[in-house]
Amino acid sequence: MTTQDYYTVLGVQRNVTPEEIKKAYRKLALQYHPDRNPGDKGAEEKFKEASEAYQVLSDPEKRQLYDRYGMEGLKGAGYQGFGAAADIFSTFGDLFEDLLGFGPRRRSGSRVQQGPDLRYDVSMAFLDACLGKELDIEFDRPELCQSCSGTGGKDGARPSRCTTCQGRGQVLRTQGFLTVGTTCPKCRGEGLIITTPCLTCQGEGRVMAKRHVHVKIPAGVDNGSRLRLRLHPSRTT
Repeated sequence: MTTQDYYTVLGVQRNVTPEEIKKAYRKLALQYHPDRNPGDKGAEEKFKEASEAYQVLSDPEKRQLYDRYGMEGLKGAGYQGFGAAADIFSTFGDLFEDLLGFGPRRRSGSRVQQGPDLRYDVSMAFLDACLGKELDIEFDRPELCQSCSGTGGKDGARPSRCTTCQGRGQVLRTQGFLTVGTTCPKCRGEGLIITTPCLTCQGEGRVMAKRHVHVKIPAGVDNGSRLRLRLHPSRTT
C-alpha cells in the first residue's frame, strides 16, 4: 500500500466529486500506463498508486472509512492495496476498456472479427525472378461458418446470457468489505454462452476453408521481396 494521501496522489481536494475523481484518475492512468511506459518502474509505481487511490476514493464505503480513520482504518478492514500492475487489471476488469481504451474487448453477438494476415513464402528460379511469373497459391484460412451464419449456435441460434456472471463477463467475490472481480470461468469473460453449439464449427463461428488465389509476381523481384494482397471472395476459389 502507498503511504501517500490518496487525494494528493490524484491531485484533488478532499471535497472532490466522484466525476472529478474519475477524471483525475483517467489523466494519471493514461500518463503512467505500463503499455505507454514499457520497462519504466517509476511510471509503473505511479500507475499503481493512482489506481489504489481510485479504488478507494471511487467506492463510497471505502472513501468514508478512509476519510474518518485514514490508512489505518483501511488496514483494519483488511484492505492491502495492489501487489502488481497485473492485480489492477484483474480487479478492475472492463474499466480500462471503457475508461482508457486498454485491455481485452468482448465479442458482440455474431460479429466476426477480422483474422490475422496470412503469409506465404515462395521460392523461384533466378530466371523467373528476372522475367516475372504467374502462379496459383493454395492456402487455408478461417471463414464464416455457413451452417450457423457465424453465430456459433446450432441452426443459427443466438448465444444466451451467461447465468453465472449475468452477462458481465466477471464473477464478483467479496473479501471483507472488498469486492474483487475475476474472469467468469463459464463464459471465459464473454458474457455470453452457446448452449447448443453448431456441429460444423463447434461453436466457434468460423471454419477453416481451402482457397486458391492467382498471383502475378512482377519481373525483377529480389530475395526477401514481399507482395501484399487484399483477398476478396471474388478473387479466391
